[in-house]
Amino acid sequence: MKSAYFLAAFALLAFASSFVSAYDPSPLQDFCVAINDTKNGVFVNGKFCKDPKLVVANDFFFSGLDEPGNTSNAVGSVVTPVSVEQLLGLNTLGVSLARIDFAPYGGLNPPHTHPRGTEILVVQEGTLYVGFVSSNQDKNRLFTKVLNKGDVFVFPIGMIHFQLNIGKTPAVAFSAFSTQNPGTITIADALFGSNPTINPDVLTKAFMLDKNVVKYLQSHF
Repeated sequence: MKSAYFLAAFALLAFASSFVSAYDPSPLQDFCVAINDTKNGVFVNGKFCKDPKLVVANDFFFSGLDEPGNTSNAVGSVVTPVSVEQLLGLNTLGVSLARIDFAPYGGLNPPHTHPRGTEILVVQEGTLYVGFVSSNQDKNRLFTKVLNKGDVFVFPIGMIHFQLNIGKTPAVAFSAFSTQNPGTITIADALFGSNPTINPDVLTKAFMLDKNVVKYLQSHF
């Protein structure tokens, strides 16, 4: 429990500061389409606010991050998020966090990106191989590190990154984000499991694969 309190405090302090910026506000959802007829529109970037007079302590409370997640799935990992969707009191505060559980012998949080926030991760138990890939302009450089208990690593906003359990025991990590709603785009799911599916010709050429291989991959997502 002591380590759980430490991690919670760490997550909140890491992103407690906010900065005034002279440009459009960062989006807090995937999109907010403009509309000319205001009768059919709302002005929201994030969520509506509750009347302050009706706010209670439970609006700022979440319980359950002490419980291990079920890693019995194809990738051997599970993320338990605490974003504004789970903790409504985070609205407008610019922070969130998550617990990530990894199965032993290769539990993987697959390559993904958070379009709306930087992530800082601390390992609570186990050994993780983590890394991110920089942009095309930076020649897609790979930055990796092996993390042990107590180690910390930062994934810059928008960068494709991953975490892999290379130990023989389950691993647990906690991540904090610089946004109430970081969003997650898992690369394989997005490209091979989109709805509707991407034309196989696009993926065949992009990945230099046989079209039958692309169709096979699409059938598994």
